[in-house]
Amino acid sequence: MKRGRFLLGTIAIMDDSFLSPRLRGLQPYVPGEQPQIEGLVKLNTNENAYPPSARVRAAIIEAASHGLERYPDPESWALRRAIAHHHEVDPSQVFVGNGSDEVLGHAFAAFFQHAPARLLLPDVTYGFYAVYCQLYDIPALPVPVDAGLQLDVEAFAQAAGQPEGCAGIVLANPNAPTGQGLGAEQLRTLLAIAPARVVMVDEAYVDFGGESAVDLVAQHPNLLVVQTLSKSRALAGLRVGWAVGQPELIELLTRVKNSFNAYPLGWLAQQGAIAALQDQAHFEQTRRAVMRTRERLAEGLRERGFEVLPSLANFLFARHPARDAGELAAQLRQARILVRHFRQPRIAQYLRISIGTDAQADYLLHALDGLLAQAGGTADTASG
Repeated sequence: MKRGRFLLGTIAIMDDSFLSPRLRGLQPYVPGEQPQIEGLVKLNTNENAYPPSARVRAAIIEAASHGLERYPDPESWALRRAIAHHHEVDPSQVFVGNGSDEVLGHAFAAFFQHAPARLLLPDVTYGFYAVYCQLYDIPALPVPVDAGLQLDVEAFAQAAGQPEGCAGIVLANPNAPTGQGLGAEQLRTLLAIAPARVVMVDEAYVDFGGESAVDLVAQHPNLLVVQTLSKSRALAGLRVGWAVGQPELIELLTRVKNSFNAYPLGWLAQQGAIAALQDQAHFEQTRRAVMRTRERLAEGLRERGFEVLPSLANFLFARHPARDAGELAAQLRQARILVRHFRQPRIAQYLRISIGTDAQADYLLHALDGLLAQAGGTADTASG
């Protein structure tokens, strides 16, 4: 067995012999770059360009003055009541976690381990879903999005009829990284495909123009809707996410959570989250500002020859027919602008561009004017 070695205070393991055999070959999710460099126009991780509500800061400061010596409420009842009030559901229908990624992870463990049946998910979607499948040894069946990179409900129906069976359905709505979304009728069709299995709808970006499935929960015991404070309420650093479903699903999620970490949300996070949910005026003001800039930037990109997918999120997914996306992303980085480029089939010629302020959009468009004027090779564009 090979030994590890120390490098600059870190242990570099030469092989994975210490890892549990089932997890060898596990490829973790790679988050967007978070460089510690001043002056960058950071449009690569879908963070909100605007600060959170001032009420959040005040609530956290107040909470920090007392209670930190004790464990927080393990069931986060005050926060669950605030979320329930926001969605007009009962607190027993709300589950909270340390960011929506943790909520998603618990749901994968709780609901989708039904091998040999396969979990259905889009072939172009949030990359963490595939990682959870690896982590929990869940067989998955990627369902191709259509030629316009839109989720194909009929393709899901066909996939569910395969001999192996359906272990459930997971999708982001609006989808990431494309930004496109499904309406309530399409979601109802998906829910009917697998009535005996959980359909999980990840709504991280729904507040920027998408149609939430929360109203469908009352009629569909197999529906779990996941949301987050990270995007529309500018609290990516606070790490608060939740799920809404019928009480039976929430109880099962809670059972998994309490077998992993009984205290996932700290006192400060709970109090800050409650304050964010209570400041509806700030939420409306900032999300509408993001949506206005999104449409303005989309128009500017199209004027410069980009093909831009319709977006219901706080980002755009775009490609230029005459420029290689990876090369363009590298050139933008040299201009101190970060965007996200995914080197994977079907979307390798697209850039995902987070929506910043109007000033940041102008800076990006000005930089693109210079880059597009330069002589460059023609992109080997992927088919839509």
